[in-house]
Amino acid sequence: MNSAAPASGRLVAYGCLALSMSLVGAYVALSKPLVAAFPVLLLAWLRFGIAALAMPHWLKRGADEAPMTARTRGLVFLESFLGNFLFSICMLFGVSMTSAVSAGVIMASIPAMVALASWLFLRERITVRIGLAIACAAFGIGLLALSPAHAPASPDAAKSSTPWLGNLLVFCAVLCEAAYVVIGKSLTGRVGPKRIASLINLWGFVLSTPLGIWFALSFDFGAVRGGMWVLLVAYALAASVWTVWLWMTGLRHVPAAQAGVFAVLLPVSAALVGVLVLGENLSGPQLIAFALALAGVVLATWPGRRR
Repeated sequence: MNSAAPASGRLVAYGCLALSMSLVGAYVALSKPLVAAFPVLLLAWLRFGIAALAMPHWLKRGADEAPMTARTRGLVFLESFLGNFLFSICMLFGVSMTSAVSAGVIMASIPAMVALASWLFLRERITVRIGLAIACAAFGIGLLALSPAHAPASPDAAKSSTPWLGNLLVFCAVLCEAAYVVIGKSLTGRVGPKRIASLINLWGFVLSTPLGIWFALSFDFGAVRGGMWVLLVAYALAASVWTVWLWMTGLRHVPAAQAGVFAVLLPVSAALVGVLVLGENLSGPQLIAFALALAGVVLATWPGRRR
């Protein structure tokens, strides 16, 4: 990021990144009741379909955008396949097998994965402060992993015999999120945030349509309560419209490694929603871990010296 950028522009970018990850964490936790009401692959298809209806006007190329090259089109597809489609599938299946707090623990590794990927693929330099911020996230993960309060609060989750598989799928979602950040950084210089959001959602809809229709043909939609439909619409708009636009808007002005530190707000938000809304447990070590996560954000965003 250019050190000469106005402070107000940096603050707006930071605010967009923080709000985006907080919303992602909230919908990750709130997806637990949705995966109990809908098959995962049907839920993913409905999500992409609802969002597609909300933003067809975002598909239009902006006046200041050059026509997309074949490489840019390939990056858009990868952004959707890895960061949208596969992330949703891994996250939804994973969170159905584990608790929201446990999912938050694993997702706290996103900043480290993003920093590693940005160093490998974007050749971004990891500064001392960014390294310390990532260390805060890593130490927080250790505290959360050693905490005894990860037992799922819901009876259905407690009966699951494969929590390890749920945790593995959530970690796969972490890798997809890291790819999403790095590829998104490459796209933001070529395509506008709104167009990126609409294009990757459209690809997600195309990829999920065959299995989505298969499950829809045998699903009893009449058995779904009205409140669940409201939650589904809010989930679709948050996951495919608001969070993507906010993230791409902030990412245009922030290096990928620094932006990745804001991902610590994802597990914080997921765990808080799990505690406050879903009735899961939160221990003292978890509170300390969340404080470390916020300290990492402060380290990553504190204004540096101007040369």
